[in-house]
This record gives sequence, C-alpha cells and structure tokens, in this order.
Amino acid sequence: MAQDGVLRERNRGQMVAIFSRVLGHSARVSPDDMAKKLDGILVRGEVVKAGFQVIRDYFAFTTLRLIFVDHQGMTGKKVSYHSIPYRSITQYKLETAGRFDLEAELKIWVSGLQQPYVKTLSRGVDIRAIQRGLTSFVIFGPQGAVPDEDQKP
Repeated sequence: MAQDGVLRERNRGQMVAIFSRVLGHSARVSPDDMAKKLDGILVRGEVVKAGFQVIRDYFAFTTLRLIFVDHQGMTGKKVSYHSIPYRSITQYKLETAGRFDLEAELKIWVSGLQQPYVKTLSRGVDIRAIQRGLTSFVIFGPQGAVPDEDQKP
C-alpha cells in the first residue's frame, strides 16, 4: 500500500513536468547533458557552457558559438541545427512575454544579413540568463563565462 502512494506521487511529479513543458516553460539543461545531446555536432575543444530546453527544442552556449536545435514535424525526426558564431553577432534583442503574450522573442543580427535571426521562446524562459550568456560571449569571446544559474541580475 505504501508503495502505491510513492508510485502515485512519482507519477504525479512526472505529469507536472510534462505539462510544464507542454505549456511552454523552459528548463535549464546541465552542460554535460547538453553536450550529450550535441554529440557529433561539437568540434574538438568546444565546450558547452550552458543550455536551455523549450519543449522539444533546445539551444546551447558553447565556447565557440550559439547553437539552436529545432525538431520539426509531428515526429520531430527532422532536426535543424543553426550555429551562430559569437564573433558574427552584431546586436541582439530579447523581448519578454507580456501580460497577454504567450511567448518571448529573441532577435539576433548577424553580420552580412539584413534581417535578424528570430527565435520564439515560450513564456517562462529565463530571459535574464540568456541575456547574460549572450553578453558574456559576444563581449568577451570564447573566454566569456556564463554566470552561475543562481546569480541574480
């Protein structure tokens, strides 16, 4: 009987996590877990500094670039990898979700392109952590460090 209660509580926790992701909340992903997801994509010497997952898509700050991974279609078997070297980022803009907005938005202007790269982020994504990561690497280059996740702006 006690095991039934434990299983029910564990299942409830798993369902809450699933619904949080479906409703658009993002989660930070450890650098080690993100490196596993990017196995075969990272080059020798490239290190994941921070990662975020929004539903089934994710993005990572590495020592060399910002990588967006977009699972497409119903099954998600088609995957798009978009790499942006920090040195080519000329400016960026983050917009938080408002009271009635369901999503936030990240715009990155890359040298040589007139239009920015636009990524829609779900409500609840840690915009400040993304801002710190971008600023750190764009300004300081590969030596930039993503601040600890518990750091408050």
